[in-house]
Amino acid sequence: MADISAAAVMKLREMTKLPMMKCKAALAEAEGDFEKAIEVLRSQLGKLMLDRSANVTKEGRIFVAEKSDGGEAAMVEIQCESAPVASSEILAKFGQSLADTLLKGPGATSVDELLAQKAPDGRTFKEQFEEILLQVREKIVISRIIRVKGPVGSYIHHDGKTGVLFQVEGTPKNAVVLRDVAMHIAAMKPQVARVEDVDPAAVKAEREKLTAEAKATGKPDNIIGKIVDGKLKVFYRDEAGVLAEQMFAKDDSKSVSQVLAEVGSKVKAFTRWVIGG
Repeated sequence: MADISAAAVMKLREMTKLPMMKCKAALAEAEGDFEKAIEVLRSQLGKLMLDRSANVTKEGRIFVAEKSDGGEAAMVEIQCESAPVASSEILAKFGQSLADTLLKGPGATSVDELLAQKAPDGRTFKEQFEEILLQVREKIVISRIIRVKGPVGSYIHHDGKTGVLFQVEGTPKNAVVLRDVAMHIAAMKPQVARVEDVDPAAVKAEREKLTAEAKATGKPDNIIGKIVDGKLKVFYRDEAGVLAEQMFAKDDSKSVSQVLAEVGSKVKAFTRWVIGG
């Protein structure tokens, strides 16, 4: 067996950021060869991932990056097994770096494509990710990524478990409103953005039901249509969960669409993620 010096162990630790004992064991197995020791550590990663493949990832954190002018935004979700890892500095730096690169770089349509890109330290994100897995030694999954065009506002809840990207049509006079609506989305959980996004079959069934109820009251035909239209607005707001029709959380005297109209915008789309949801 090769004599493994403390200096050699320290050197491997600086290269891999792994615990001293793991570095020493890897060097011993590789008989002092640094390249072989790194391969030994990588082989441990494969075993780790296999052993923990069935573990549940109920914890995690969502990261957002947004251009200063609201022209684009990106969001990344990372799931893990434990709350301490979810709130750790190592995951925070890695996740934010992923989101920043997704926004400012060439973009990516899949997690694998993003991981293949270069991180600020010159390595690929895949290499960084493997290092984190070896350090943390629990199952971590980069579960979702998205990048959207603006005008867009974003919101991340204080615990990092809920993230929202909110897109509008028209350039808003006050961009703060977009963040406020994104916060509204996080809290009020709308199902769709606009009336036209509601399932047409559900709208048809509701209209037929409301029409039958209105006719049963004996109201004249010229009134029935107005009654049905009024009740459909309530259906869109309360049952279909249409964002544009919901009463704005910060001022419930106005709907979300009315608040946006005041700043020259209209609801376009939103993305709402919840860890594990």
